[in-house]
Amino acid sequence: MRKKSEKEKVESELEERERSGGTLGSMLPRIDPFVPRADHHNPRELRSWAKRTGFVSNFSSEAPSERNGSSTSSGLDLEKGFRGHRGGGSGSSPKIEIDPILGRTRPNRGAEIEAASLNGNGGVRDNGFGRRVADNGNGKGNESVDGGVSRIGNGNGNGNGGVSRIGNENGNGVGMAVVDREVEAKKEDGKAQDDLEVNVNAEGDEQEHVHGGGDWRGPFGIKCGLRENPGFVPLMCYGLQHYLSLAGSLIFIPLIIVPSMGGTDKDTATVISTMLLVSGVATILHSYFGTRLPLIQGSSFVYLAPALVIMNSQEYRNLTDHKFRHIMRELQGAIIVGSIFQFLLGFSGLMCLFLRLINPIVVAPTVAAVGLAFFSYGFPQAGSCVEISLPLILLVLIFTLYLRGLSIFGNRLFRVYAVPLSVVIIWTYAFFLTASGAYDYKGCSPDIPSSNILNDGCRKHAYTMQHCRTDASNAWRTAAWVRIPYPLQWGMPIFHMRTSIIMIVVSLVASVDSIGTYHTTSVLINLKPPTPGIVSRGIAMEGFCSILAGLWGSGTGSTTLTENLHTIEVTKVASRRAVELGAVFLIVFSFIGKVGAILASIPLALAAAILCFIWALIVALGLSTLQYSQTASLRNIMIVGVSLFLGLSVPAYFQQYQPESSLILPSYFIPYAAASNGPVHSGNKQIDFAINALLSMNMVVTLLVAFVLDNTAPGSRQERGVYIWSRVEDIRDDPSLLADYSLPRKICRCICLPKCLGV
Repeated sequence: MRKKSEKEKVESELEERERSGGTLGSMLPRIDPFVPRADHHNPRELRSWAKRTGFVSNFSSEAPSERNGSSTSSGLDLEKGFRGHRGGGSGSSPKIEIDPILGRTRPNRGAEIEAASLNGNGGVRDNGFGRRVADNGNGKGNESVDGGVSRIGNGNGNGNGGVSRIGNENGNGVGMAVVDREVEAKKEDGKAQDDLEVNVNAEGDEQEHVHGGGDWRGPFGIKCGLRENPGFVPLMCYGLQHYLSLAGSLIFIPLIIVPSMGGTDKDTATVISTMLLVSGVATILHSYFGTRLPLIQGSSFVYLAPALVIMNSQEYRNLTDHKFRHIMRELQGAIIVGSIFQFLLGFSGLMCLFLRLINPIVVAPTVAAVGLAFFSYGFPQAGSCVEISLPLILLVLIFTLYLRGLSIFGNRLFRVYAVPLSVVIIWTYAFFLTASGAYDYKGCSPDIPSSNILNDGCRKHAYTMQHCRTDASNAWRTAAWVRIPYPLQWGMPIFHMRTSIIMIVVSLVASVDSIGTYHTTSVLINLKPPTPGIVSRGIAMEGFCSILAGLWGSGTGSTTLTENLHTIEVTKVASRRAVELGAVFLIVFSFIGKVGAILASIPLALAAAILCFIWALIVALGLSTLQYSQTASLRNIMIVGVSLFLGLSVPAYFQQYQPESSLILPSYFIPYAAASNGPVHSGNKQIDFAINALLSMNMVVTLLVAFVLDNTAPGSRQERGVYIWSRVEDIRDDPSLLADYSLPRKICRCICLPKCLGV
């Protein structure tokens, strides 16, 4: 009765005030409106705060600002909040509660932004524990952000802090960030001050604010975005710098395979020129028809192991006449068949189904096994001339680890050009050693093959002279100034079932490698991951480019180089046009025969030393893919550990079946001779050769073990780090992403692609 009487009393007072013209607001206590501070934040103070606190942003695949200054395009107004959130198009700003006694913000209570959707895709929901979870409309791409952070839009990853992320990234790898509540941080004088988020990368480099353009660089400090065009001269510099940082991966494979195939120095120069041409053409085709990411295509080390297996088969060991051409034609036929399979796998859309089974736990050990497969070749070859190989390895490590932060004229030359600078310096040092007579032996000539040297004293020095002297190669004297590589220059390809089966399986390994590179690159340049259809389109284009490599006779297939990840992170350049312009330079250089001759003159010990660094880099890049999964999970630790161990141990079992006469092959090639002498004997020599060869390759066994364990062992999606690919609707609804991934309009009018490959 008492509650009822109080209610009647309040209703009667309201009726009296309405009759007298009063309003409900007159009954409530008057509160003065909040007036924000008039002074603006000083970016220098914010950077100082980041330095003092050691704050490091770990928001994945998001940028803290919008690059082109068009913040209103994302549907957010910093003064009015979300557009269209209320009727009439007006929105509400984030609510900030002020303590009337203390005169500052109250303790965090979670974000106050409540939006139903953003751009028709994203939404926000509260899980009841002070945590906001962003949805993309169908339950995919969700991310939870702890620490009182609200995210609105699409994305993946986890983050901490007190910042609200609104919207998604545009084509240049930038987004928009606003603060939905103030973060209290005491200054040195004891006063409270509100700070905005400042991104500091892992190397301690602060995020620079470009005053001229009014934008903030992404978390990785990308200097040139995907679709940016800074001008011809900067593009030329960026393109050359991009390819110079990848020089080791582009040119050193022929230095290994051509001499082993019995080729001359002139053949080595020709194969290098062919690789430059195929790499340039493949990169341009992939940039227009593939995923359209700034990725360089080239001869990958994935194809090096099967090439060594084929060339060391028993039928080619005693071959003397035209051995190089016979083996090259065998490789051409195998590459063409495997590439056709890869092309059909991507173009038919079957890659979209296969993509569901490929995750970081599969990609990481597989890519790492590609680099670990050549440990028997690396230093055994480099050790033949330790006076130049050891200084080269040490110099590369000094440049990449200790001098990476040293800036010369505003450019970090040692970090970007670590490999080419080291090669030039040590190559010059080796030239002075050769000129001073360090490798001169009485009565011995480096031009005479060691097999024809009758003097025992010269025979033991022949190996050192061939690997250390800078004038051991006669490629410069025999190569023509102008030579255009042409298809079938080595003759008609030879097709055998055994080698075709090997290359089909290897094309799957190359596809798995490329899938991980696609996803990591999109995150690295702050783009949404591509759709499964775009990934299939990229794999199909890689298969087509590998067919071209087989026709031209480069010795290996063409695929996306894993080292692209390191190059983009080091150069801070993600421009598609820069990569295309650099590819044009590669094509031009391939027509100049002397360019290939110079590269073919690199001493073998020097090439082996730099390959030790490149293969170690591939191992590290592969294992870094585990960052997208829960690395502390026992399940993931067991899968990665078992797959890597078996990937090294099982091939060692097959490689112990050495040929009858091991003197025919060098010691570092004996592990690749197991195909002809392995333990598998099914009665069919073609099948026996293929199975023995595949099980003697580390990357194949590692992929098989990791693939089976990851897709059969129980584990949540978060624990496995399942790749979250974009939906077609996400790309179509975002004009900037559509411009990033869709094919050019003129090309779309001329060709018709299946719906599963488009956007």
